[in-house]
Amino acid sequence: MDANTKRYNLGEVVILCLAGILVNLLLNRLVGALGWPIYLDTIGTIIVAYIGGFVPGIFVALLTNIIGSFSSSVTLYYGFLNVLIAILTTYFKRRKMLKKPFAAVLYIFSISAIGGILGGFITWFFCGDETEGIVYKIYHFFLGTTTRGGGQAGIVVTSNIWAFIMSQFVVDVIDKAICALVAMGVIRLLPDWMEQKLYFVGWQQTPIPDKEIRDVKKVNIRRMSIRRKITIALIAASISIVIVGVSISLYLFRKYSQEQHVDLANGIAEHVVDVIDAEKVDDYIELGPKMDGYKETEDMLYSIKKSSPDIEYLYVYKIKEDGCHVVFDLDTDDMKGSDPGDIVPFDESFKPYMEQIFKGEKIDPIITNDTYGWLLTVYQPVYNKADRCVCYVGLDISMSDLGDYEEDFLMKFISLSLGFFLLILFLTLWFTKYHMAYPINAIAYETREIVYDPDRINEKIHALKELNITTGDEVENMYHTICQMTEDMMGFFAENRKKSELISKQQSSLIMLLADMVENRDESTGDHVKKTAAYVNIILRKLREKGYHEDILTDQYIADVTRSAPLHDIGKIQISDAILNKPGKLTDEEYEIMKTHTTAGAKIIRQAMETMPDSDYLKESLDLATYHHEKWNGKGYPYGLSGEKIPLSARVMAVADVFDALVSERVYKPPFPFEKAVEIIREDAGSHFDPVVAEAFLDSLDEVRAVANANYNMDLELKKDPEES
Repeated sequence: MDANTKRYNLGEVVILCLAGILVNLLLNRLVGALGWPIYLDTIGTIIVAYIGGFVPGIFVALLTNIIGSFSSSVTLYYGFLNVLIAILTTYFKRRKMLKKPFAAVLYIFSISAIGGILGGFITWFFCGDETEGIVYKIYHFFLGTTTRGGGQAGIVVTSNIWAFIMSQFVVDVIDKAICALVAMGVIRLLPDWMEQKLYFVGWQQTPIPDKEIRDVKKVNIRRMSIRRKITIALIAASISIVIVGVSISLYLFRKYSQEQHVDLANGIAEHVVDVIDAEKVDDYIELGPKMDGYKETEDMLYSIKKSSPDIEYLYVYKIKEDGCHVVFDLDTDDMKGSDPGDIVPFDESFKPYMEQIFKGEKIDPIITNDTYGWLLTVYQPVYNKADRCVCYVGLDISMSDLGDYEEDFLMKFISLSLGFFLLILFLTLWFTKYHMAYPINAIAYETREIVYDPDRINEKIHALKELNITTGDEVENMYHTICQMTEDMMGFFAENRKKSELISKQQSSLIMLLADMVENRDESTGDHVKKTAAYVNIILRKLREKGYHEDILTDQYIADVTRSAPLHDIGKIQISDAILNKPGKLTDEEYEIMKTHTTAGAKIIRQAMETMPDSDYLKESLDLATYHHEKWNGKGYPYGLSGEKIPLSARVMAVADVFDALVSERVYKPPFPFEKAVEIIREDAGSHFDPVVAEAFLDSLDEVRAVANANYNMDLELKKDPEES
């Protein structure tokens, strides 16, 4: 997928989703009509998720099950399973795993596990083992039980639920394999442009190509990205809402169910009261079934009890101080009722209400959960003609089904919520990606490049403007502010560069002015200061090219040494003309005076450094002026340093200075031939000169010859390496 197709493609994606839903529904209806034991309701989901991404795939999966629930309500609760299949499809596709055989098998197994194992649990929870067709046969095959056609199945699985899930999984492997293969076949037939056009995008800026998206995503985050924070906050909020929602829903559901049970119990109890003849209660207790009408009344009570499966116990007691005297006590399936006249001890749960009962008053329904189970007990008083309570009708309604209803409600609520939760989650991730993550990271990426590469500031500002972010919120405001700020920064950089160039030219002019002062006094030097600077630049670049002193030889270092090279003989300004321009050989005393030009130069440059402490090139000038007559073997002056104790710049200048003196005409000697001068440098490598520096010089003879033969007029700018040009 190339992300730079267009900014929005909602219309095309909606059409793709509708087509996917239609494919799911039609194929599912077709196999249902043919009686095939498969579903084929995820082919459209897989195709849409593969082409359009997470959000369209989830949308198709969820809406397919919502529409399917119109004909079968239980279909709605399987929606989140198809949502998981859509997520897995997009995940495998984005990692380009579906084209690998092993990964494709893993994909089919994974979506089969979702449909077979998770779906099997849901089916078992909602329907138990009430199944038919091929699933029924496989189920009983795994159980090792007798099937409808007779005979014994071959594999024995002791757990009914696992046998059922295994049977569902077997069928789902076949179904999902067919779905995956058909979907992949359809996708292969589609033209490449379709995937590029239908991948769900919502750019709030100029679309970024895929290759640039990878760079934008590499923007360093110190702790956690905004997108991840929003995701965590959304998940935490959703979980909290679900927990609160489930708790409130369960509370209301239980309260409503209990109220329904109470209404049912009161209604039945009132009906029983109408059946009991209050004037004959004592006769019922004394004579029991021998009394005329007792059996008929008892039969009517049994009829009432059978009218509702929720009635667990039905009895009529006359309450006295010594206990509950049985008037009627109906038998249950597992317990025989007490005989008329029997005395039943008071139940502990009724002791708080005994005062009301002895007064013959109504009492509120009582909910207990003890040895008799979870029961709702209603006591309805029976009054005679004198308006005196003669007995109580007792009715115990079983509440055990309420727990089953709550579990069923909870499972349906979670199943339904999960699908919508995943849709909202991935839609939020999609939204934050295009409205926050990409715009902010793109701004950070372009502005970071401005900071780290000022030379490309015009190019990067142009790239920043071309982002054209239109989120319509604080991100867009920040974008426009940064654009304005970078434009102002560009003006500042331009002005600062002009000032830097001016200062650099002034410094170079100062260097040349000081060098010319010396050169004009020394009648034998000619272009010495300019050519030695050129040789220094050649040697330093060759050293870097050969990999020597890589930690030292930066562009800035080479520029500073080259610019400061003309100052290496600045100390000669304090040497008298008689010695400086003497045509013959210097006496020992004169030579000692001449040698002081190194320390004199150091003193001059130190004084200059006090007025310009931040001039790096003056630091190199100090080393050059002080140590350029030191020798590798320690026999030089002024301090007799040896080896690498001599600064690198001075070791380079030693070669450049001696070579130029050899090939130049002096008042006391004619110029040496180029080859003779080169041979002297080669012979003195390791004694007078640093062998590595000498090697760099000797490996650059073509450039050296060009400088030596030139009528030189140097501007002291750093010559760049060819690959840097």
